[in-house]
Amino acid sequence: MNVKEAYQYCQQMAKQHYENFPVASLILPRRIRRAVTVIYAFARTADDLADEGEMTPEQRIEALNAYEQKLAACIKGELVDDPVFIALHDVIGEFQLSTELFYDLLSAFRQDITQTRYDNFGELMDYCRRSANPVGRLLLELYGVATPKNNAYSDGICSALQLINFLQDIRQDYEENNRIYLPQADMQKFNVSELQIKAHLSDAGIKQLLTFQVERARKILKAGAPLGKILPGRLGLEMRLIIYGGTRILYRLHQQEHNYFSRPRLRLIDKIWIVWRAFFPR
Repeated sequence: MNVKEAYQYCQQMAKQHYENFPVASLILPRRIRRAVTVIYAFARTADDLADEGEMTPEQRIEALNAYEQKLAACIKGELVDDPVFIALHDVIGEFQLSTELFYDLLSAFRQDITQTRYDNFGELMDYCRRSANPVGRLLLELYGVATPKNNAYSDGICSALQLINFLQDIRQDYEENNRIYLPQADMQKFNVSELQIKAHLSDAGIKQLLTFQVERARKILKAGAPLGKILPGRLGLEMRLIIYGGTRILYRLHQQEHNYFSRPRLRLIDKIWIVWRAFFPR
């Protein structure tokens, strides 16, 4: 497969998968958009190795280790007969991307196999540092605006979005993969047990626990929000759409009543609000 065909493969993968945020939005310039689909294809494939199919945990670790070996060969410039890595080698070279960020992503996917509970919020944020933050930093590098200040803002946004995703998927994460991304210390604080999560029991304790998590995620997202005004042109608009999208999902999570384990869906009025705020930020 040549480089052009490898890019097409990655673009097709991005189109076929549903995500909570637009993959390679049309707002981005074509050159950047094409690179984003390659980074997405790399992460999506690794994530599927960690989650999908009928492999045992040992087989998943083995598959991710083999995937990491492909990454190492790709970075060295060795021939890897895989469309994702053919395109990734081209993107890394063109944009001079920080290769350690790709290793961070793989370490997070590997952790999903070996760790299903988090004792405290610090442990969870360390996971976010490797599972979410590299994506934001890579986007900044694609645009050539990866300053220490911008990276710090981006980390706040990406960590918050990861926390929001956890809050939307509490039931799914538990039932499909036996994972709980709510810190155990917070569950104890609000007298919430795993049995309540298993039974989807939407009582006062669950409400207090999730209200606490929503507010914490909101503060982290707000701390990174200045990046939406700092970044220029299309990237700034894209970032504001993401920020206000996360803000609106938090609003819907906060508005939930009686069933705190359902996944909130944004309505037309929510989408209009997001676009309006992105074009006319305060």
